[in-house]
Amino acid sequence: MPVTNSDLARRIHAASHLTGQFTLRSGRIATEYFDKYRFEADPVLLDEIARRMAPLVPSGTQVLAGLEMGGIPVVTALGRHTGLPCAFVRKQAKPYGTCRLAEGAEVARRKVLVIEDVVTSGGQIVLSTADLRNLGAQVDEALCVIDRDQGGAEALKAEGISLLSLLSAEDLRAAAVS
Repeated sequence: MPVTNSDLARRIHAASHLTGQFTLRSGRIATEYFDKYRFEADPVLLDEIARRMAPLVPSGTQVLAGLEMGGIPVVTALGRHTGLPCAFVRKQAKPYGTCRLAEGAEVARRKVLVIEDVVTSGGQIVLSTADLRNLGAQVDEALCVIDRDQGGAEALKAEGISLLSLLSAEDLRAAAVS
């Protein structure tokens, strides 16, 4: 029987929903948290997430770029389902070895889709997209597993980036009560 978005949301919620007091990257305080590492560490669940994300990849995408650290497992799984090459984007270029900001697939002069796990404010996508564009990448969209619906899509739109998401925080809350 095919997995529906509601089924997937229920599985992600069960695996990763925590309650308490959590400071988010944006500085906001949340009383609930979707611990991305819990769904990313489950290979069966991560594979299903990637399978469901694959149809959301815009036509013409040439490279999938996963953001350090949460976007890396997602982009790797998604690459398996799309056959697209992956780049792994650091927050800062490492000061040794290749000294590269984006490892893996070449991004210059290519249409790149930024991949993230959870989006709240969109801050890291904005920063990493600027870095990728400085490297010559064409970045117009980002794709995430969960959009927390807390202003990230609007912040990205202001930077010329459309946010696509598999699920919203509301989808996960609704699945938890169904």
